[in-house]
Amino acid sequence: MKAALFAFAILLSAMTTLATAADAPYRHVVFFKFKDSATPAEVQNIENAFIELAKKVNTVTAFEWGTNVSPEGLNDGFTHCFLVTFKDKAGLEVYLPHPEHSAFVAKLKPLLDKACVLDFVAK
Repeated sequence: MKAALFAFAILLSAMTTLATAADAPYRHVVFFKFKDSATPAEVQNIENAFIELAKKVNTVTAFEWGTNVSPEGLNDGFTHCFLVTFKDKAGLEVYLPHPEHSAFVAKLKPLLDKACVLDFVAK
C-alpha cells in the first residue's frame, strides 16, 4: 500500500510539473559575437533590426536586450544578449520559420562571427 501511495504521489508531482511547464513562459536567449570587420553602424543596424523583428511577430510577448557589462571576462567574445519571450513553445515554433525572422537572419549572417542560442521554460 505504501509503495502504491508513493508511486501515486510521484505521478501526481510529475503531472503537476508538466502542467506548470506547459503554461510557463518559453524563453529564447540569443548571444552574438560579431566579426571584427563589423562596423559600429552595422552592429547598431542589427540591434535595431532585432528590435523591429520582435514587434513584427505576434507570438513574441516580451523582448529585452543588452550588451555585455560583466567584469568577469567569461563572455568568450559574445557582446550582445537578446531575450525573446513567448507564451509557450508553440510561439517559438511560429517565430523561427517566420519570413521576418528569415529576413533578419539573412541580414545578420554576413556580420556574425558566432552565435549561441538557449531556450528554456521559465520556472
